[in-house]
Amino acid sequence: MVERSAPRFWFEGRSYETRPGETVLDRLVQDGLPNLQRSPRYHRPRAPFCGIGQCTGCLVAVNGRPTVRSCRYVPGDGDRIVVEHGWPSRRYDVLAILDHVFRNGIDTLHGFRRPAFATPLYQRVVRQLTGYGKPPTAESAAGLAGPPTLRETDVVIVGAGRSGRAAAEALVAAGSHPLLLDRRADAAPVPGAELLSSTTATFLPARPAGSERPFELLGFTEPARGVLVRARRVVVATGSYDASLLFESNDCPGVVSGDGALAFAHSGPRPPFHHAVVFGGGDRARTVVEQLGEHVAAVVAPGEIPPDLVRAASAAGILLYPRSLICAARGRSRIRAVEIRSRGDGASFSIDCDALLLAHRRLPNGQLFFQSGARMAWRAGTGAYYPVVGDDGATSAPGVSAIGSASGALGAASVASGIQTAAALTGRSPPTSPLERVRPDGPNELEGYYRELLKLPRTGRWTACPCEDVLLDEVETATRKGYRGIEVVKRYTGLGTGLCQGRYCTPDALLLLSITEGRPPPEVGYTTQRPPVHPTPIAALAALDGAVSPPEGS
Repeated sequence: MVERSAPRFWFEGRSYETRPGETVLDRLVQDGLPNLQRSPRYHRPRAPFCGIGQCTGCLVAVNGRPTVRSCRYVPGDGDRIVVEHGWPSRRYDVLAILDHVFRNGIDTLHGFRRPAFATPLYQRVVRQLTGYGKPPTAESAAGLAGPPTLRETDVVIVGAGRSGRAAAEALVAAGSHPLLLDRRADAAPVPGAELLSSTTATFLPARPAGSERPFELLGFTEPARGVLVRARRVVVATGSYDASLLFESNDCPGVVSGDGALAFAHSGPRPPFHHAVVFGGGDRARTVVEQLGEHVAAVVAPGEIPPDLVRAASAAGILLYPRSLICAARGRSRIRAVEIRSRGDGASFSIDCDALLLAHRRLPNGQLFFQSGARMAWRAGTGAYYPVVGDDGATSAPGVSAIGSASGALGAASVASGIQTAAALTGRSPPTSPLERVRPDGPNELEGYYRELLKLPRTGRWTACPCEDVLLDEVETATRKGYRGIEVVKRYTGLGTGLCQGRYCTPDALLLLSITEGRPPPEVGYTTQRPPVHPTPIAALAALDGAVSPPEGS
């Protein structure tokens, strides 16, 4: 038997050999964290941030198909992959001059209107600035055509993490056969349950009352195979993610979420950093330190550092800086240092590093709850909206349940929530012991942190919305002009309208507007959650034409 060689793809004229299941980004980070993007308006260099397919820092074009997340794409043999931004190259981009010319920001909302005869030229410039690649070639578009995946089931579970798997195992033990959806290509199967891996659920529309299976869940399997699931019950176990943070040059390459740090570390024999600074003082920061301790130089925490994190850091010889502010990242094509300041009246100083790992705040993936009409409530423990749930996981939307960290469950309660919900769905009496959840009220640590940070003198760029290059100054200008509430500020500035749909900018913007408007975050409101949850190839939705029921009332 002739042994087949490993698949190879081409990137910028170089051939890369890959292992089975390895994504493009998995392979690239083995040579260091790559700069794959330029920011839309100022063409600042950008690198992957989240590593889990939610940000826009790793977008590439694959065989003529634009806007592909390299952290999700498993290359085929002979694939040709190029970056989408930067002229003449991603390393030397002429348009980066805009970052120095427009120090107060580019007003794309009110500018580029006069003189009128120059409008065509303006439009070409704006397209060059803000586009995420050219339209797909005819050949690449034809390659996306394919039959859709159609499934009918009693229970569909969105997310195959700890809580989703626990719910699926309990349902199987009770004689049910649930369907699991998970975005990861390497999601482990659950015996007795069907698994659709590499599959993203993007839309949970309302169905006419009285239907045998009242839910239609729309999505796609990478790269563009449409998925339609009809179900009697939907269990949302979409989990949580590590948040971003506001400070000067917070979009600098090398600023990475805790998710990204762990994902990149598992991509190869060593992570693409050697002496990182971890920001955070809770369980997530401890996890990062325990797994990556030999590559961490310091831990900076917004408050006091708990004993278990102190022990983990001390065992690895890591310096500790409690009650400190991250003021700025230094470096352009890659972070070289972070400037920190002790809270209160402490002096600022710098720490040399080659990465800043943000592991201070876990936020729920709650978009499907908003789409289903479930009642949401603000929880001060993390500063985010969570679905209102009962002990059995039921939300206010009949037939929709929430489990795991997406429901606010903490620690071991994440698995327990899946088991209790499965018991309720199969008609058994679930345990009545209350589950530990995110604290609903009281002070929010990050809100006080920002109150102190925003009083300091500021220079450089503070990016409030990386996807759209909206600056913190622009958000503050909107509030000074009388625009109040997150939805109005979003429409005025463009904050939260990018490909990540506000995942990384809206939570911080809520706290910022709470401070500037002088009212609690729940009164600041929330943005309208419009489907799809994740950018979805049109080919995937087109393949479902005729299979989807018309909207209720049409």
